[in-house]
Amino acid sequence: MPDRRQALALLSSTLLLPFAAHRPHAQESAREAEPRRGGTLTLVEVGEPTTLVPLTDSNTRTRNISTKVTEGLLRFDANFAPQPLLATAWSVSEDGLRYRFALRPDVRWHDGKPFTAADVRFSLLALKTIGPRGRITFANLVEVETPDPLTAILVLSKPTPYLLKALTAAESPIVPAHVYPSNAHPAESYGNSPNGSAPIGTGPYIVVEWVRGSHVALRRNPDYWQPGRPYLDRIVVRFVADTMAVSTALEAGEADVSYSVALPELERLRRHPRLAVTTASDDYLNNAQVLEFNLDRPVLARREVRRALASAIDRRIITGTIFNGHAEAAGSTIPAALKAYNDEAPFAIPFDPARANRLLDEAGLPRGPDGARFALRLTFLPGPTFRKTAEYLRAAFTRVGVKVEIADGDLATFIRRVYTERDFDFNLNGISRLFDPTVGVQRLYWSDGIKRPLPYLNAAHYDNPAVDDLFRQAATEVDEARRREIFRQIQVIVGADLPAVALVTIPTVAVQNARVQRLFNSIDLAAGDCSETWLVA
Repeated sequence: MPDRRQALALLSSTLLLPFAAHRPHAQESAREAEPRRGGTLTLVEVGEPTTLVPLTDSNTRTRNISTKVTEGLLRFDANFAPQPLLATAWSVSEDGLRYRFALRPDVRWHDGKPFTAADVRFSLLALKTIGPRGRITFANLVEVETPDPLTAILVLSKPTPYLLKALTAAESPIVPAHVYPSNAHPAESYGNSPNGSAPIGTGPYIVVEWVRGSHVALRRNPDYWQPGRPYLDRIVVRFVADTMAVSTALEAGEADVSYSVALPELERLRRHPRLAVTTASDDYLNNAQVLEFNLDRPVLARREVRRALASAIDRRIITGTIFNGHAEAAGSTIPAALKAYNDEAPFAIPFDPARANRLLDEAGLPRGPDGARFALRLTFLPGPTFRKTAEYLRAAFTRVGVKVEIADGDLATFIRRVYTERDFDFNLNGISRLFDPTVGVQRLYWSDGIKRPLPYLNAAHYDNPAVDDLFRQAATEVDEARRREIFRQIQVIVGADLPAVALVTIPTVAVQNARVQRLFNSIDLAAGDCSETWLVA
């Protein structure tokens, strides 16, 4: 058996499950049974979030916990049909500029205060100001009118065809305005509020404690607006340092669920009588490993150098060796799952080390006496699989004469190093490309991220006014054929410029105990609210 400490693993921030996950036959009858109340669901994950509300950091580690506590206006089923959550009804004006939401009555925050339209207004306008994706999602949001406490009207300057899909708890959490300073700028409000560490929500679970380096504990909300829910008494999310601890906890029955399972362990865990294993792609988040070049570095500002380095990457090593065949090679940064918009052709750079060496020679970057042409610093999103990919990239680039230093660190260090200090040359990131290119892909290229840096927003510092303008057009274009053409044009340009290289899609992997029922109840999957989850005795 391989050493588990060296096993390849998936970040918990990148993994989700499909609705139709296979279950052992022993569960078939249990699924039809009456849900049982009580019990504690224990999740074990590698790594820890930096906050428990996905406002300034949309990392999936945060989302998967936050959505049990903090809700959104809508939920979506497996077919992307909108379902009511904090909003009970909604309508859109004929010109697409006014979205009217009737809000759920008699909902209270965990501290007993009433939920009102003022909370919706505060949350969406703040996300527009400081959200890593909110700046793009709500770019056309002018105002949120609140004619009465249970009505919120989103007023837009231009049509926004993807807007409803962004109103989930994970994407656009509704937070209590009264716990944030009312006289401060939204960015300062979020920074000054303890709500990120001990969030007050309207959801089915209440935060009991966050013991840093150990766990987050949630308890059942006895006053939840949905009668009879949730079924569980508690949810505990344990944080561990490596995947060896994950497998041990699952096999011993000390944990019920994990999204951080080492891929080489899957076949063995599939044979465990109490465990169910699922691997699949996720077409909502569309997660991928993406290599971003720091264009502020003179050598990487040269397009021919970026294209040469891309030629040195063999995606088969990443998909086959690192992901054990559970990942697929990526080409365009617009995911293949979005078939109407995806165009792979502009990103077709075959693996060809000889070509890479020739291009670097032609660029006037010869090898020195030690065989190195130049040296670069590589940062990576923390996690075992990302580390393994970073180590592969170091070896691949060494073969074409580029010396690579790998910079390690936790998530907070990674975010500071990349987006604040910019202490890197290229960056191996985990990017959720999401359900629409405007929301998920635009941020890789949006020049606004240079002037106003935020996590996961244009780490490359790519600045192309033509691309910015095309994304602006796509964000408001309601004619689907025209929108497809705009995204095609974008891919032609960025495929040639290559400020970022999509390497592989990140698969969905999860292991759960057979006693866990109804783990997911929305398209958000692992970022669902567990309000319907229950445990077989």
